[in-house]
Amino acid sequence: MGHFKYVYLGGGQGGGYAAAEFVKQGVKPGELGIVTADHYVSYERPTLSKGYLKAEGAPRLPGFHACVGGGGDKQTPDWYKEKGIEYLTGTKVESVDIKNKTLKVASGGEDITYDKLIIATGATNITLDSFGAKNAHLKGIHYLRNVDDADALVAYMKEAKQVSKKAVMVGGGYIGLEVTANLVQNGFEVSMVFPEDRLMAKMFNEEMAKFYEKYYENKGVTLIKGDTVTGFEGDGKVQTVELKSGKKLEASLVVVGVGAKPNTELFKGQLDLLEDKPGGVKVNSQLQTSNPDVYAVGDIAAFPLTLYGGKVTRQEHVVNARLSAAHAVKAIFGSKETYDYLPYFYSREFDLAWQFYGEPSEDYVLHGDLDSGKFGVYWIQDGKITGAYSESASDEQNAALKQVALKRPDAPSKDELKSMGYDFALKVAHQPQQLELEHDNNGDVRTIFGWPAPSVYRTSAIALATFIAAGFYFRSQRRHSAS
Repeated sequence: MGHFKYVYLGGGQGGGYAAAEFVKQGVKPGELGIVTADHYVSYERPTLSKGYLKAEGAPRLPGFHACVGGGGDKQTPDWYKEKGIEYLTGTKVESVDIKNKTLKVASGGEDITYDKLIIATGATNITLDSFGAKNAHLKGIHYLRNVDDADALVAYMKEAKQVSKKAVMVGGGYIGLEVTANLVQNGFEVSMVFPEDRLMAKMFNEEMAKFYEKYYENKGVTLIKGDTVTGFEGDGKVQTVELKSGKKLEASLVVVGVGAKPNTELFKGQLDLLEDKPGGVKVNSQLQTSNPDVYAVGDIAAFPLTLYGGKVTRQEHVVNARLSAAHAVKAIFGSKETYDYLPYFYSREFDLAWQFYGEPSEDYVLHGDLDSGKFGVYWIQDGKITGAYSESASDEQNAALKQVALKRPDAPSKDELKSMGYDFALKVAHQPQQLELEHDNNGDVRTIFGWPAPSVYRTSAIALATFIAAGFYFRSQRRHSAS
């Protein structure tokens, strides 16, 4: 039986960032084990739906191992060996015994025990057969979650073109937009099928959606809204996609992106899980589960969104994977800092590039020029701006939008907000943060954002406010970086 003081279960995107933080904290050789069924050490997963599928100049490993996306080292397998970290790739864990701190490895592998465990088992793609779609396992139907999936898709694109250049993308969300752009650039004629009434329905309002829908249609994409896939036809390989409406679409290639579900099966009956939305393993603001020796990070963690009233959320995004992994390590080593995550998403399709910070709502103001493709959106809740979005903005403008989402300023009139556009964000970004001080249960002074203040400042409110105001900008830049 192998034993590690610390075990990171899952590898994935965050494994590299956790390892880097363990090294910063002084982990000793042999103390940390990273266990994953993946065949590769940690890599930057956004690459898979972006550059990896490009027709020319596509990146390949080892070029995008973590932590290059976050500005850190490129951590190849040799990096882990040099640090004395045992990275167990191709190791599937079939059960976890939380009480006895034991991971049972499949296929007769040696059991692994631990003192502290970080769960990063991520999420699994929702498949069409779970909706009852017939023949959902024909060759040519692809999902995208890891390098193996991406390699299979790249290889089959070449094979599919020998039959026809017709492809179907099932799903009109984040992955759907990015994969469709790549398929078009690879020479496919793409039909997108999704049940919602517009693209990216969870984020885009009608005005935003119309811009992107028109843009994609101008690229030759056919959008089929309000419809679902009921099955496939083909002699071993997909040839036709059947829709609920009765339509049939020719396709030599199908890619599916209809969401994912958190991998919680190993922990049922052992940790507090959320059966309803958002699902996942419930953690506190330290990312600690109901068992004090177990932490959960990344896609699987259901954590309190402290910047937005503490509501519990899951965030399936690279930035959360990076930051939560590092945060859990710090917590294990004694940090009392709360996980104050700012929701963030970004994407690049064709020559478009958008970023989003905060939370969307029904009430919004769109500014800029939709026709030129340079515009932005502010979302408003209870008189405050709680979300900000940009399309084709400058780095300075995007940095300012981040500050708007963090500070949640009072919203001016909609006419004023529309007129000012990014100038409003730039103005907010350069204003000193107004802070309210409170005390936690230990009597320590903390800000409204939950960052503990050093005891040396407790006797001086002025000094404390100065310290936090100065630190706020730099901390937010570092911890919510948008690479």
